[in-house]
Amino acid sequence: MDEALLRSLTPRVIGILVRRGADFAAAEDAVQDALVEAVRVWPADPPRDAKGWLVTVAWHKFLDQARADTARRRREDLHDEQPAPGPAPAVDDTLQLYFLCAHPSLTPASAIALTLRAVGGLTTRQIAQAYLVPEATMAQRISRAKRTVAGVRFDQPGDVATVLRVLYLVFNEGYSGDVDLAAEAIRLTRQLAARIDHPEVAGLLALMLLHHARRAARTAPDGSLVPLAEQDRGRWDTRLIAEGIRILQAALARDRLGEFQAQAAIAALHADAPTAEETDWVQIVEWYDELTRLTDSPVVRLNRAVAVGEADGPRAGLAALAGLDSALPRHAAVAAYLHERDGDLATAARLYAEAAHKAPNLAERDHLTRQAARLNTLRRP
Repeated sequence: MDEALLRSLTPRVIGILVRRGADFAAAEDAVQDALVEAVRVWPADPPRDAKGWLVTVAWHKFLDQARADTARRRREDLHDEQPAPGPAPAVDDTLQLYFLCAHPSLTPASAIALTLRAVGGLTTRQIAQAYLVPEATMAQRISRAKRTVAGVRFDQPGDVATVLRVLYLVFNEGYSGDVDLAAEAIRLTRQLAARIDHPEVAGLLALMLLHHARRAARTAPDGSLVPLAEQDRGRWDTRLIAEGIRILQAALARDRLGEFQAQAAIAALHADAPTAEETDWVQIVEWYDELTRLTDSPVVRLNRAVAVGEADGPRAGLAALAGLDSALPRHAAVAAYLHERDGDLATAARLYAEAAHKAPNLAERDHLTRQAARLNTLRRP
């Protein structure tokens, strides 16, 4: 197969799809899917008109994805923004699709990426941001996953841990990103908890509920972000908090601690504090220590630095931050906050501006820009 021909045709086919009405990102994804299909089909059955074949297949891929997105949005519309408590209704086919995409022939990382793209509705860029890798690297990972499962019988569903990871990332994108998938992730996790008696499934559900309980207070009427310490706790959903804590306590009682239970315990301590000043930061640091032991994640260590700064003072937080890669997402924002608390307003303002430039979404960028402007105003004579 002529790979040079495929490379030369790719931008032209993308352009054709865009002219037909596809947005650029969707056109890129559709053409990528068509190229994967070409790699599979052309060696045995090369087309007479390579460009025409790619345009036709890519357009069909785009239409299929558009229909899938429409169906997903329709499912989301059937549910209130605040998910109802209690047992989940009968399982639909969406959760089954999550398991099927987490096929044993794929590595967990590839299965998660494929599921987020094919079922979760996330873009390649959003998935890459979640995994802290370049978009091109994630596109290649998804392409390899598609090639791996091409022609494979989907009668061996994947494992629960992979599905939990996908649901967690979908929820995070819906909670803090540009796509509202949080309610759908909670709905599917409720279904999973009804089917599988496992403390980490319960831990993930508790974590989602505790975070979702704060959703109404996270933004001001003008759409700007409201930091946790400044949120009106009277707007938190006490019903969801009570349910989340009850589920978490039952999971922790089984003495099989996992990552999602530890995260939910941290969220529960925030939810349990009547005011920001009464937050039990010492216990939160202890839970971050457990979470670090379980995951050894640099993002966990970054969040731990914030907690250490609250529990032991900003200089202790900066010391905990010192050993971390400054390229980590939100590293600059954390450093800015700790420097501000330490009284170094010039450094904090510079770091807030740097963090704003790197922010993954508009709301976060605007918030960080305002923080930088606020400190610059305070520094003026």
